[in-house]
Amino acid sequence: MKFELLTTDPNSKARRGEITTDHGTIQTPIFMPVGTAGSVKGIHQRDVSNDINAQIILGNTYHLYLRPGMDTIQKAGGLHKFNGWDKPILTDSGGYQVFSLSANRKLTQEGAIFRSHIDGSKHMFTPEYVMDIQRIIGSDIMMAFDECPPGDAEYKYVKDSLKLTKNWLERCVKRFDETEPLYGHSQTLFPIVQGGVFPDLRREAAEHVVSLNREGYAIGGLSVGESIEDMYSMIEVVNEILPEDKPRYLMGVGTPANILEGIDRGVDMFDCVMPTRNGRNGMLFTSEGIINIKNLKWKNDFSPLDPNGTSFVDTFYSKSYVRHLFNAKELLGGQIASMHNLAFYLDLVDQARKKIETGEFKAWKNIMVEKLSRRL
Repeated sequence: MKFELLTTDPNSKARRGEITTDHGTIQTPIFMPVGTAGSVKGIHQRDVSNDINAQIILGNTYHLYLRPGMDTIQKAGGLHKFNGWDKPILTDSGGYQVFSLSANRKLTQEGAIFRSHIDGSKHMFTPEYVMDIQRIIGSDIMMAFDECPPGDAEYKYVKDSLKLTKNWLERCVKRFDETEPLYGHSQTLFPIVQGGVFPDLRREAAEHVVSLNREGYAIGGLSVGESIEDMYSMIEVVNEILPEDKPRYLMGVGTPANILEGIDRGVDMFDCVMPTRNGRNGMLFTSEGIINIKNLKWKNDFSPLDPNGTSFVDTFYSKSYVRHLFNAKELLGGQIASMHNLAFYLDLVDQARKKIETGEFKAWKNIMVEKLSRRL
């Protein structure tokens, strides 16, 4: 994997770059649709690529490990062959999912013991095993196995957690470096910076990951219950340390405004389930603000879903019709909303790239953040 920093914004930390992988080139800043179980929920791969214009999608180690299982994915020739997606894929290590199973897991120095949310069966993830699983999945970018402490965790807990994450990371790096890809394309490993909302721990974590000299770095453990102010502050602390010639990935964030603020602070890559999850519940993100399409006010509004949208659904369907689909509990409603939201996110980062190139990003961002937070 290669990263080229093309230009920077003169009035912020925003960056315009390009990541090259064996499955294609990614223009940054970029938003990555989440395909947890090998599928961006409810949307055909053709539409994710051609209509939404996604350049890279995510898969999840925990979920794919449980279903369909590594035997099936390996026999298929890896996740790219299994799901028919021929562009880059990033896989999360499962650390966040294990974190979310707090009632059904136990952490040890060796790894994480957990029970499946599907059938209650018992499993263990070690750093080495998580590297092996991601080799079988065949993702272009693999994430290190870490512990994600809650946003409100106290200092001692986060300090102990970081010690565990650093130990696990070194084991991930060792296993990654002594193994080879399985399907003829290269893979890269991103360490994850943890440390909660404590600047000294974030600095310690950032310095540690940089010392391991990987091709990119992730910022984890944010958008997990801490305040927005703390999230932005921790991004600033970490990005002061992460090298400028490597991509920076902010995990699991967030709203359109969060993404623009992250870009402002020097982040290159984002992912979040919000466009699809909120879309399935009737929330549409638009250039003028946020719409709850289930509200009565849209009942007889026959105007396009979003006249400024870039997906075909935005002008093909009316607000009234999409509201009807939700009220009738038709699956198409959630699909249309998800496609709209993902296309909106991808168009938003595309606009950000253009504004960085022209040096207008900061002023544009300030206007957009205010507009994108409105409730219509």
